[in-house]
Amino acid sequence: MDPVRNNQINDLLIQRSQTPTRPAPTAPGGGVDAKGPAFGDILADRLKVSGHAQTRLQSRNIEMNSAQWDRVVGGVERAAQKGSRESLVMVDDVALVVSVKNRTVITAVDKAQLKDNVFTNIDSAVIV
Repeated sequence: MDPVRNNQINDLLIQRSQTPTRPAPTAPGGGVDAKGPAFGDILADRLKVSGHAQTRLQSRNIEMNSAQWDRVVGGVERAAQKGSRESLVMVDDVALVVSVKNRTVITAVDKAQLKDNVFTNIDSAVIV
């Protein structure tokens, strides 16, 4: 998965990568990768972000902090407990369509894009 090029998320990822329990990623040739760790590496055990969703997050300048991502993960877990397969997860002014079964964010929509938008192929909505 490519690294997220969203400055706020990238800064958060760099801070997390500098913790003693997680070595910094290395670029070919042994140097430290200037882009920081891939976003998927941070949430890989809890939630994946598809390439399409990463593109939408970047193109729409959607910036979410770790607390917001934790809320999303909590919402996905609640949806899974109810048997959901595809869920619309609303966090603040952002809507995420998530494959609950695969624990993968499929797409992201910001407040400006929410108006007149229709979400299809979902069986639940979670507001976190």
